[in-house]
Amino acid sequence: MAPLEDLERDYPIIDSNFRMFCASHGIFTDTDFLLHDLSALEAFARQDYAPDKLEQGIKQMISIIESGQRPWLNGVELLEDSQLNKCTLSTGCEGIDILLQGGLREGHVTELVGPSCSGKTQICLKSASHVARNSLGKVVYFDTGNSFSPKRVAQFLSLLSDPSATQTNKAVERDMSSIVCHSVFDIFTLLDMLRQLMNNLRSQISFQVRMLIIDSLSSLIAPVLGGGGAHGHALMATAGFLLKEIAHESNLCVVVTNHMVAGEAGMLKPALGESWKSIPHVRLLLSGKYSATGTRITILKHPYLVCPSQKKLLMSILQYWHPLRMKASGKSADFVVL
Repeated sequence: MAPLEDLERDYPIIDSNFRMFCASHGIFTDTDFLLHDLSALEAFARQDYAPDKLEQGIKQMISIIESGQRPWLNGVELLEDSQLNKCTLSTGCEGIDILLQGGLREGHVTELVGPSCSGKTQICLKSASHVARNSLGKVVYFDTGNSFSPKRVAQFLSLLSDPSATQTNKAVERDMSSIVCHSVFDIFTLLDMLRQLMNNLRSQISFQVRMLIIDSLSSLIAPVLGGGGAHGHALMATAGFLLKEIAHESNLCVVVTNHMVAGEAGMLKPALGESWKSIPHVRLLLSGKYSATGTRITILKHPYLVCPSQKKLLMSILQYWHPLRMKASGKSADFVVL
């Protein structure tokens, strides 16, 4: 809701005379202008001593408001945008890529949910390594708990590099320069950095960014949700909408992690509550229960894949795949499909 006087610097036609005319009709902000009957306003302008300038000012205000709104898109245009601009990025974990029919989708916010030590950070590091290694673009990694491990990233990259030690070191150094990590320890800093990233992407300063990872988002939001007030939920909603806007507008793959909390009868459930469930496009649950064959990953939510409403189909698929497992190879490790 911008006051009209703030617009004069960029649009000289919105001068003091035009603002006085608007004020006489109860219009002081761009929102007031939207709520007013424009045909009646134009009729009043034609009765003024300087109707041409007032009509130009009205047209300028309409142009400003329309430029700030996203255009309407029909189904064909949305399909073309999805096919041409929204690619699928491999996680580097074959089982997860199979489960998601290709990997992580650009334009989507994907949430990894699971208890501590269930593999959420490992998937984040592996995905970042794979995007960097295949020269797909840069990765912005927001680390909220000092869990980012450059040594672990280097191990993943080494597995994908040339066997020669010299070539491997050069490739790892090159690829790691494509992963930009920032430490973030409160929700207000995160919101500032998300807005800065959005501005950079719009101005093409960071046009090569393909993936944004926040590990863990819930550790920043959960502390401000207590007390029963609305302020914490407003901050959570703001963060969620910013992430979805960045993902859609800039065709980024956004990955966030979330922890588990105790629910009814002591059953574990994803943190951040019911109001957060509508934010991510995709929710993947990591069981955290390791067996000799691996760890189970369940699709809790997806725009077009099987969800828990088809438990038998999903469970039978997962029991066959066991998509996530660590296989040791010297000092390194990788995710494999059994």
